Amino acid sequence: MLKEFKEFILKGDVLSLAVGLIMGSAFTAIVNSLVDDIFMPIIVSLTGAADVSHWVITLGNTNIMIGNFLQAIINFLLISILLFFVIKSLNSLKREEEIEEEDMVTEIGLLEDILDELKRDNTRI
Repeated sequence: MLKEFKEFILKGDVLSLAVGLIMGSAFTAIVNSLVDDIFMPIIVSLTGAADVSHWVITLGNTNIMIGNFLQAIINFLLISILLFFVIKSLNSLKREEEIEEEDMVTEIGLLEDILDELKRDNTRI
């Protein structure tokens, strides 16, 4: 049973997942810092008050913290927009690499065709 567990843990999928989770949590810290330290101050300077977490609706003796919910939605939207632009830029870089690879494969294929033709011509002489 210990051997099976060791094989399971050392599989590439499990290790890749672990690395992905660690990288994801590190990236979350970067995104949160970007939102809290860069985006929110800009929004505060433009609107005057972007922090709505203090908004409360009182019903009898109960406080409904509507501001926390709205702030979570604002943060989610900002993070979503940021991730959209990050992923879009990464995809454009990936497409450029794919185009370069396709061009290289095409050039190699053409050179191989030329070499084959030259070999055929030499055998005819």
